[in-house]
Amino acid sequence: MFNDLVSAINAVLWGHVLIYLLLIAGLAFTIMLGGVQIRSFGHMFQLLRHSRQSDAQGISSFQALCTSLAARVGTGNLAGVAIAISLGGPGAVFWMWVIALLGMATGFAESLLGQVYKVRDHKGEYRGGPAYYIQMGLGQRWLAILFSVSLMFGYGFVFNATQANTIADALNHSYDIPVIYSALAITLLVAFIVVGGLRSIARFSELVVPFMGLAFVIVALGIALANAAQVPGLLMEIVRSAFGWQEAGAGAFAAAIKNGIQRGLFSNEAGAGSVPQAAASASPRPNHPASQGYVQMLGVFLDTIVICSCTAVVIMLAQGVSTGEMEGIRLTQKAMTSHIGVFGGHFVTIAITLFGFTSIVGNYAYAESNLHFFRLDRPIGKMLFTLVFLAMMFIGCNVELKQIWATADMAFGLMAVINVIAILCLARTVKNVSQDYQQQRAAGAVTGFSAQKCGVQGRVESGIWD
Repeated sequence: MFNDLVSAINAVLWGHVLIYLLLIAGLAFTIMLGGVQIRSFGHMFQLLRHSRQSDAQGISSFQALCTSLAARVGTGNLAGVAIAISLGGPGAVFWMWVIALLGMATGFAESLLGQVYKVRDHKGEYRGGPAYYIQMGLGQRWLAILFSVSLMFGYGFVFNATQANTIADALNHSYDIPVIYSALAITLLVAFIVVGGLRSIARFSELVVPFMGLAFVIVALGIALANAAQVPGLLMEIVRSAFGWQEAGAGAFAAAIKNGIQRGLFSNEAGAGSVPQAAASASPRPNHPASQGYVQMLGVFLDTIVICSCTAVVIMLAQGVSTGEMEGIRLTQKAMTSHIGVFGGHFVTIAITLFGFTSIVGNYAYAESNLHFFRLDRPIGKMLFTLVFLAMMFIGCNVELKQIWATADMAFGLMAVINVIAILCLARTVKNVSQDYQQQRAAGAVTGFSAQKCGVQGRVESGIWD
């Protein structure tokens, strides 16, 4: 009955609602913000120069970016791309690019809002996200509660199980390590890191994420250069398949769109409402909500346009194409092995272990941030949440692949619908705050932010942007 319910909800969310909603939101913010993802592409990188500065109230912008990338760059980049190609063909990669390009504008908007409506917890540290800007900006507490419950279900219980399941499967496939042993080891390691809270997670992410992402990109680029003659044909195949310009026709076209957008969103999370949790926790430099929007927009680009594309190239150069059956991390492992021998399989296993592990840690940070919304961020509340989080991750290692991914898609879809509707309703605030930043930048320097001056909708936390 549960599987039937999940399938029915996903059929509505991913068959009709989300694809159109995400495309509309991406186009709306792209037009409203004047193509911010293209016009300000270089500025995203410029802001990284001073992004390691922070204060007692928040983590640095770079740590916030790495924390969001820790959650983003995971099984969606390696296993998720494999699933998209196996079910939707090469054309799914094109639609992953489309949703990422449009999603950069959506990601800018939601991260900006996360900063505008952030609050302080009982320790004086920043917290925020969709639940906060829905309640404070729109005055709709019931909708904020619904989003927060969806996020807690997704990031607290389901997504970490997805990551752990993929890690255990990769280790079992490569080294015949029993799943139960992998599950136990992953659970203990995660417990060791998350017990230190958000700052501990941010420091861990800051050290691990840049290293693992760069290593994977270098290996993938090496494979592409070694097969340079095949790359132009591969790109043409992606485009032809994306629009159904091949034998399979309309059926392949529909499958490419559905699986490309579905897996692209799961990977880069643009519009889903997860990244604003990390964005709100930062003390940005310059101290303006829009600056964190630019930094987090970079995260969408790095996750999908760079890392997911690397995985797709590796798989397709190894002739890994649509089979009609869901194939996950093992397809990526086989592809890498065909390129660089036995070491390839080991490399993917190590990569997915690191990617998946950092995602689990990032997922905890997102869910833990929402404890404050329900006033549960005290020792007992955090302890109970952590125990359930770890238990679900342990159980997830032993669940069937299709079942756990379907449940993850349902939770992700529910979050995204609520969040996209909210940020569209708060579009005026996004536009005003963005224009304020651009005007200050044009004048020579960004000196600060006034919520009252910008005509922010609803209310903001007293003492933060006064």
